[in-house]
Order: sequence, then C-alpha cells, then structure tokens
Amino acid sequence: MDLQDKKILVYGAGISGVAAANLLAKTTASVVIYDGNPNLEIDELKKKLVGNEVNIIVGVIPENIRKTIDIVVVSPGVPTDLPDLIKFADDGVPIIGEIELAYMFSKGKIIGVTGTNGKTTTTSIIGQILRAHYESSFVVGNIGIPYTEMVTKTKNNSVTVAEISSFQLETIKSFEPDVSLILNITPDHLNRHHTMENYIEAKINITKNQLEDKVCILNYEDEELRKREKNINAKIIYFSSETRLRGGIFIEDDTIIYNNSIEDIKICNVNELKLLGKHNYENVMAAVMATIMIGVPLDIIIEEIKKFVSVEHRIEYVKEVHGVKYYNDSKGTNPDAAIKAVEAMVTPTLLIAGGYDKDSSYDEWIETFDGKIKKLVLIGQTREKIAQAARNKGFEAIELADTLEEAVAICKKSAQKGDAVLLSPACASWGMFKNYEERGNEFKRLVNEMK
Repeated sequence: MDLQDKKILVYGAGISGVAAANLLAKTTASVVIYDGNPNLEIDELKKKLVGNEVNIIVGVIPENIRKTIDIVVVSPGVPTDLPDLIKFADDGVPIIGEIELAYMFSKGKIIGVTGTNGKTTTTSIIGQILRAHYESSFVVGNIGIPYTEMVTKTKNNSVTVAEISSFQLETIKSFEPDVSLILNITPDHLNRHHTMENYIEAKINITKNQLEDKVCILNYEDEELRKREKNINAKIIYFSSETRLRGGIFIEDDTIIYNNSIEDIKICNVNELKLLGKHNYENVMAAVMATIMIGVPLDIIIEEIKKFVSVEHRIEYVKEVHGVKYYNDSKGTNPDAAIKAVEAMVTPTLLIAGGYDKDSSYDEWIETFDGKIKKLVLIGQTREKIAQAARNKGFEAIELADTLEEAVAICKKSAQKGDAVLLSPACASWGMFKNYEERGNEFKRLVNEMK
C-alpha cells in the first residue's frame, strides 16, 4: 500500500495512535490524528507528537475532512464496527491497524505471537532468547511497546517478536511473519467480536499471508486449532503438554523434548524452570520452537529458558506475610487464564476475582476450585454474577468487597499459615482500574505495606 502523499487519518490518540502518527509524520503523507473524546487535552497530545505536521481533531470528524481521507489507521482499542469506520469502509477507504502500518517499514525477520492466553509470557521468553544471540532484536506489540515506535530501528539482520492481539489482527492486510504462533483459543472479548467464530477468525488471521516457506507453531492440545490446520498454508509445527510428537516439541516424564523428525533431543526438566504450571511449560515449548526455527543455537535457548522468571502480573510472587504467600495474577483477565493460575497453586488458596463483564461464562473456572480454593472474595461489576455461578456449582465460601483494598483485608484476616492469596480476576479491570497493570500494582502495594 502506497502511503506517499496520501491523507491519512489515525483513529485513536492513545499510545499506539501517537506512535503511528509519529511514524507517518516521517513520510510525505498528510497526517490527521483523531480521538472521539471531546475533552481530550490537545496541548498534552501535541507534546507527544513529532513536529507540528500532524493535525488534531477531537469529538466529531468534520464532513469536509472525512471526504479527503485516503487511508485510516485504527488503534487496537477501537472497534472496527463503529459508525465512523463503517462509513469509511463503505466509501472504499482502506482501514489498517498499527501492526500492518509498522510492517510496511519493517526490516529483518518477524515472529508473531497470538492466542487467548500466554502471549506476553511467550513473547517475553522469545525476546530474552533473541537478545542473547542477536545484536539487533526487538520486542513489540500488545506487550506495551508499539511496533510503529520501534520499527525504524530495525535492520536487515534484526529479529522482531511481536505480541499481537485479536484486535490488531482484525486489520492486517499483508502482514506476513516468518514464524507465527497461536498458543490457544478460548472464549474472550466476545463483547468486541460478538461471536466465537469471529474471534477465532481474527486469531487465525496471523497466518493468512504465510506461504509454505514460513512456519506456524500451534498447540496440539487445542482442538480448535487442529481443526483449522487445513486452512493454514505455512509449515505447521506442534507443541504439546500431553502427546508425544514427531517433528515437534512435547513433555514426557516432566522433561521437555524436541523431536526433529530423526531423534529426541532433551531440552530440560520442567523443574529446572522458574515458572509454575503446565500452561507456562507450554509457553516455554512454544518459545523454544520459535527460536529454533528462527536460527538460535539450542545451547543458548536452553540457558535462557532456565534463567527466565515470571512476567509481571502473571502468577507473580509478591511477598510472604505470616506464613501466607501472596501472588499477583492481574493479567488473568478471562476465565481460561484464571483457570491456569488456580491450577498452578500448590497450597490452599484464597482467591480475589471479579471486574468488568466481557460476557464470559465462569462455570468451567469455578469447577477447578475443588480442593484448591478455600474462599472466593469478589469485587467489581461481575461480583454478583460470579457469586451466583459459584453457588450454582455448590461453592459457598464467598465474600463480596467494594474495593480491592477491602478484598485484600478480608484475605489477610481469613488466611492461615501455609495458605496462599491469589489475585486472578478472570475479568478485565475496566471500571475500577485503567488496566490490569494498575490493578496488579495496587494489589502489590497493599501486600507490600503489610507489616
């Protein structure tokens, strides 16, 4: 897609939107950045933009400007079915996202990571391995660093790993990673995608431009992914926590083994890792496979996965107080992610959950409580919904709290020596917090202030 001398509208003035506008400002394109919030601080936004070449519009897009737009770059948090974007699409205006825009400028090789859960951990492991081997490597995307912010630093010998959400994958056109990973697919963001089929299609989109010379790494234990393999043109390689594979990577007797179609190669015992839980072993296997495919020597890969520690906000150990261990899993923003956290607990656990309602079902999550969860302390918009779902499953040890601070206080009072307290909300943070990071940081502050 030719951007030169085009009038381009960046829709959304958050971190990704600002990075996209600043990248476009380096071209001959005429750039307009728009945000629907009429109270947006324009002077503050101007400070974040490069030069004075970017025009700013807030509130409503004037019709005379709308008619002049050649391309729209939409930020990940903006639904593509907004009336504005539907009208642009109906008028034949191409709508792309930040990932697609960055790809137009990117050099070197690319690893793209998506999936419902485990994206950030897997991306972080890959990033650590890449840094140990390549002089030029980058970690970007949904992990919090806009691809468009870093892409001009890439070189022909660079390797970039990008965490890519379903929102970002909705708007790719030509994006073609050298290696793609789809870690798993379970219900999430149905309030945005409306149907599970739409959500799955968004995830599978990461492979849509890959040909036979590229690689796609899939979770063999995810039935939905196995069903879709016939629609993927790239070379498929599987990882599995349950099944011995030929030409893939798997766990057998607590040992991660890579089979290169000729022989088994031992990677490590899972007990040599600093991560908890089967889901994290899957993340490690996916990262190992991706970095093997991109050319990192096996000895470097093995050394780095043994050194890797948990990602912040993902079953993150915080502190032990009076014999009670506190864990921050604020990144568990859907029931499937929260299931993984519950399954990773090895002592009786008091669980803090609840938040923004993404139209999720909590039944399967609650079914994992048996023998693990002593008490469920609920906060946020979903607290009554989750409480009723838990009672329907016969779980009665429930307390409701108005704030996270109150929830932590309840757990502190109720926990006994040898217990764990786990924040794993199974819900988004919106409504009480700006994002899961703010929620996790508040939990850690409350715990760290305990005497």
